[in-house]
Amino acid sequence: MSTTSSTARRGGARPVDPAAPWAGPNRRYDIIKEGLVALLVVGLLAIGLAAVFSSPDDKSVTLAQWAKADPADFVTTATMELDGTSTSASYGAPYNTNGDGASLGPLKLQKWAGVRVPVNSAQQMVVDPLKTSVDPAVQTALATWQAASADQQLKWATNYDTAISKAPGNDPTKVSSGDYGPVPAMTAGLLELAKTGALDGILATGGAFYQTNYTVSLLFLADGGYLGALGDANHLGGDQWGMMNEMGSWPGQAWLWLYTFWYQVPPFSSSGNADALVWGLMMLLTLGLVLVPFIPGVRDLPRLIPIHRLVWRDYYSRYGSTRS
Repeated sequence: MSTTSSTARRGGARPVDPAAPWAGPNRRYDIIKEGLVALLVVGLLAIGLAAVFSSPDDKSVTLAQWAKADPADFVTTATMELDGTSTSASYGAPYNTNGDGASLGPLKLQKWAGVRVPVNSAQQMVVDPLKTSVDPAVQTALATWQAASADQQLKWATNYDTAISKAPGNDPTKVSSGDYGPVPAMTAGLLELAKTGALDGILATGGAFYQTNYTVSLLFLADGGYLGALGDANHLGGDQWGMMNEMGSWPGQAWLWLYTFWYQVPPFSSSGNADALVWGLMMLLTLGLVLVPFIPGVRDLPRLIPIHRLVWRDYYSRYGSTRS
C-alpha cells in the first residue's frame, strides 16, 4: 500500500518522500569529542566505584582447609569416591559414563556430549595420591586394595560407607567393627596427606610448568558437604539466587536475574534436571525475542501501543506525522 493512499485515509496529510533531504532543525555537535568525554566520565566512575564498592577477594578453599575443618566429611567423601556413590563418580558426561546426566525430554543432551574430560574419581582422588605417602601402614593398605578384585573393593568401600552413615554424627572414628578391608587405613592416610597441604599439589599436577587445570580438586571439594555449606553461608546456593550474589551481602551479576529466577519456582526448584530444563526454557525465550519482528500481533504492539509518541512528543507537536 502506498504512503499517499494510507495518509489520505488518515485525513489527507501531506505525503513524505523518504528520499527528500532532511527539512527539520539541525544542531552542530562533535561526535568524537562527545565520545571521548563520555569514555572519560564512565571510566572515572567505574574506577572510583570499583575502589569503594569492589567485591571481596576471599581466599580459595583448599583441600587442606577442608580436611582440618571437617575431617569427618572429608573421610566420608573419600569413601564415597571409592564406592562410586559420590556426585562426580556417578555424574556421567563429560567425566564418565556412569550416569545419563541432564536431559531435555527425550534429548539426552549430556550423554550425547560424550566423555570429554575423563575422571576416575576413585583412582585419581584416592588411590593415586596415596601412592605418594611415606607411611608404611598406608602403603600396606594400598597394596591390599590393589590386589583385590573390583567386586571385593566395592564391597569394602560400600560396607564402610554404610557404617559411617550409621555412626553417631556420621563420624568415621565412631563406626562399629565390620568388614571394611583396607578402606579405613586408606581414607585416614588420605586425610593426613590433605592436612599437610600435599594433596592440593598432587591433584593439581598436570605435567605442565604452569598448572591451570583444577578439575579433579574442584570435583573432590564439590563432592563433600564442606564447600556447599560455605556457599550456603554466603548466600551462593542455587536456591538463594546464588548466581546473582557475591560473597556475603555484596551485589553480583544482577543481569542474570531472568536465568536464576527459574531455579526458584516449581517445577525447576524441585527437579534434579533443572539445569537442562532452565537452559531449554531460556533458549525458547531467546528464540521468541529474535522472532518478535515475524510474530503477528506481537510485532504490531509498538503501533497499537504508541509509547514512542510520548517519547517524541515534541517532534510530533512541531511537525506532525504521516505515519503511525
